[in-house]
Amino acid sequence: QVQLVESGGGLVQAGGSLRLSCAASGRIFRINVMGWYRQAPGKERELVALITDDGSTNYTDYVKDRFTISRDNAKSTVYLQMNTLKAEDTAVYYCNARLQTGQLTRARTYWGQGTQVTVSS
Repeated sequence: QVQLVESGGGLVQAGGSLRLSCAASGRIFRINVMGWYRQAPGKERELVALITDDGSTNYTDYVKDRFTISRDNAKSTVYLQMNTLKAEDTAVYYCNARLQTGQLTRARTYWGQGTQVTVSS
């Protein structure tokens, strides 16, 4: 059983900052990729940022230079530092991890329950 638990969401004024955390727990052999997605009301879920186990990162264009993704492999935790937040960043943010539960098992994708981020203009 694997769980991803997010924290750090909330209400912030435009121009402010928030830091999201997501901790993976349970039977984990290796976490290949961790990332953050978001879903605004009436829109599809979209990628925000990804980070691989060797630290390579990928960001969607509209958060580059504002958001930073990082991870602590020892804690199986991924972070998203969000600066200069805009009203259009308002969404539910979901943690995502592609991981193996055993050395010979195929990697699967797991999701957190989501955390609300609301940016007031």
